[in-house]
Amino acid sequence: MAPDLAAYARDGFLVLEGFVPLEDCDALQARAAVLVAAFNPGPARAVFSARDQGHARDRYFQESGGAVRFFFEEAATDQPVALALNKIGHALHDRDPVFDRFSRQPRLAELARALGFAQPLLLQSMYLFKQPRIGAEVGWHQDAAYLNTRPSTVTGFWVALDDADRNNGCLMALPGAHRGPLRERFLRDDGRMVTRCLDTTPWPDIVPVALEARRGTLVVLHGLLPHASAPNRSSRARHAYALHLIDGRADYPADNWLQRPDLPLRGFA
Repeated sequence: MAPDLAAYARDGFLVLEGFVPLEDCDALQARAAVLVAAFNPGPARAVFSARDQGHARDRYFQESGGAVRFFFEEAATDQPVALALNKIGHALHDRDPVFDRFSRQPRLAELARALGFAQPLLLQSMYLFKQPRIGAEVGWHQDAAYLNTRPSTVTGFWVALDDADRNNGCLMALPGAHRGPLRERFLRDDGRMVTRCLDTTPWPDIVPVALEARRGTLVVLHGLLPHASAPNRSSRARHAYALHLIDGRADYPADNWLQRPDLPLRGFA
């Protein structure tokens, strides 16, 4: 079934229920479990915080654009590794064969073409854990603030690997707000990671929509769409896989935080 492009233009998102077969969800979760079991964090744990961006000072994060790196929740204290991770990123789609096969499947390539990509490039991937009881809130943001092109082309494919609802921190969005300006950029500046304000226009006064998603649902997110997720205070995990695309026709500035000097970008082939 072709995506509803009129709804995407109006809202800035699509919720495609049943897009991903459940056996594919099983395969990604099983592979993530294998990667986690083989991971030894040593005495130091790299923490990812959407709240204060403290991780941005760490070379482990700064150089993760072309690697498979593991990041912990701020609230994780004595939990075992498998229940303490925030995410794995940011090049699973290039560095791991299971995530590579999933990310480059023909149905995703067809979806990208339908959305108007002429030269789709797979830029970033993340396995997101949203752990039970400690999964942190992700505040309102636009993906183009982190993965900027000129013109803006970044688009997110977000796959629910568990049922995602209001109780365990599903995505929230401001429908139609993707037609507003880019508010800020997170970028490299003289060797540091900084957030630069571009536009002080507040988020529009729109009632947020909960993008509740059953397992196997694919959510398409426009790069300028403000979206967020609440903390997971439930006893249920909310695993997801996120893949971000850009169009090769656009310019990808050298000051973007995510750089891959040793790993050229590839499309779906």
